[in-house]
Amino acid sequence: MVPSMSIGGDRNVTSVTMFVLLGISDDKELQLSLFPVFLVIYLVTLFWNLGLIILIKMDSHLHTPMYFFLSVLSSIDICYTTSISPRMLSDLFKDKKVISFFACATQYFVVSWMGQAECCLLAAMAYDRYVAIGHPLQYSTIMAPGLCWKMAAGAFGCGFLSGLVETVTGFQMYYCGPNVIQNFFCNITEIMSLSCSNPLIGQMSLFLIVCLVVLGPLVIILLSYGFIVASILKISSIKGSAKAFNTCASHLAVVTLFYGTILSVYMHPSSGHSTKKNKFLSVFYVIVIPMLNPFIYSLRNKDIKEALKKVIKRTTHAPQ
Repeated sequence: MVPSMSIGGDRNVTSVTMFVLLGISDDKELQLSLFPVFLVIYLVTLFWNLGLIILIKMDSHLHTPMYFFLSVLSSIDICYTTSISPRMLSDLFKDKKVISFFACATQYFVVSWMGQAECCLLAAMAYDRYVAIGHPLQYSTIMAPGLCWKMAAGAFGCGFLSGLVETVTGFQMYYCGPNVIQNFFCNITEIMSLSCSNPLIGQMSLFLIVCLVVLGPLVIILLSYGFIVASILKISSIKGSAKAFNTCASHLAVVTLFYGTILSVYMHPSSGHSTKKNKFLSVFYVIVIPMLNPFIYSLRNKDIKEALKKVIKRTTHAPQ
């Protein structure tokens, strides 16, 4: 049953207990053809991120702050994509994609928590690269294991608190009428637009959190790279400069992809023709990027390649 409540004492309105997701497309054949594609992407994401975590754990040469943060990033990406992909895959076979109010709130909380934790972690990784290039002699002292754990815990803590505030603020609003979300997952901006309450408080809370927890880390990243560039310019040899920049290339690529797609979705003016574009960008940043991150960090990384060769050699030469 759908509960009802009186507004103004003279009429009853029903309270929304579930939402309907429009999904990626309303074309049934397209949805079925997309299933194997997204299934492969999800399985590759799980396999490669989990494999990277295990590889970093197994090889003592990778027990450095850079790879510690990379393993944390892989953990975030696994949780991030798992909060969306399994339901999205099952929804591809459904004509009506219904999600309960509580399940929608839970999904958004996890997505928000992991997404904003990743923003903070990328800032920590940028600071790590700055210390490695700008203060190489003091690197091991500054980036001690205790500080690394505190920075990782801080990233998860900030993501948790901001995600909780966003979720409580958005889902405590009153929903009485339209319940169709123009996306394949629960997106708070689209959900708040369906509310019968005044959305001003929710929108202001969301704006403040975005400024603090999303744009704040971006400012730290930009400042870190400003100092990194200044440090690289002081290096006299071209080979040394190239090597220093190479250590930042993967992180810079990940930051560009992650922030580029998020800002494209949330910072442009809304328009009637932007729904399909937003869906495409949403697919990219919640499904594709978690798969790309470990590849970006691994393809040109000699340490990871060497560690992988050792594991393969150890496995193939193990006594039967």
